[in-house]
Amino acid sequence: MEQLINEANWRNLIQETAAHQAQLIAVSKTKSNAAIQALYDLGQRDFGENYVQEFVSKQAQLPKDICWHFIGHLQRNKVKQIVGVANIIHGVDSERLLQEINKEAEKKQVVQNILLQYFIAKEETKFGLDAAEIEVIIAQKEQYPHVQFLGLMGMATHTDDQEQIKAEFDQLITLKQSLKARYFKEDAAFSMASIGMSGDYAIALAAGASHIRIGSMLFGARNYTS
Repeated sequence: MEQLINEANWRNLIQETAAHQAQLIAVSKTKSNAAIQALYDLGQRDFGENYVQEFVSKQAQLPKDICWHFIGHLQRNKVKQIVGVANIIHGVDSERLLQEINKEAEKKQVVQNILLQYFIAKEETKFGLDAAEIEVIIAQKEQYPHVQFLGLMGMATHTDDQEQIKAEFDQLITLKQSLKARYFKEDAAFSMASIGMSGDYAIALAAGASHIRIGSMLFGARNYTS
């Protein structure tokens, strides 16, 4: 029988995240319901998905106490399928997307948890807002009564230069702390820094990540053909 998950890696990651008071998000995109269930049965509750149709299907079929993180690039025309279904939307990378999320949440009479995606990488292929754009949004946060700002999300440059990765993660943590001090002093919910993946999670934890997003270490290489 094919091994669905790497239990040893999961146990090690749970220990590492606990030591840093962080949480592990198991990135389950393209993985089967059986693989997600196997990790769930060990005790994992936070799962991350990238693709809207796949996410909606899995969410409907899998245990109801899973905390679902939508971590992919979300298009505005798909917002209605995600709002009120995902526990947290990670990659809010434009003001227009945020406005659409707030509008849809108002229609559904829910408050949607979100993270603003901070562009920290030195790569044009990644999405996100710069610090000034995030500042403008947060300064006007009362315009989004159906959105709960939980913090920031970011992806470091894909590089072997660990000092560069560390600097990028530090940049995000510094901005998060600054925003917290100025705009969210009384709001305990604004506390998340979602940074770090399989290749750089240790640097992220050392920098102060609250959540790391791990896929291949838990499920093996992704299969895009099935």
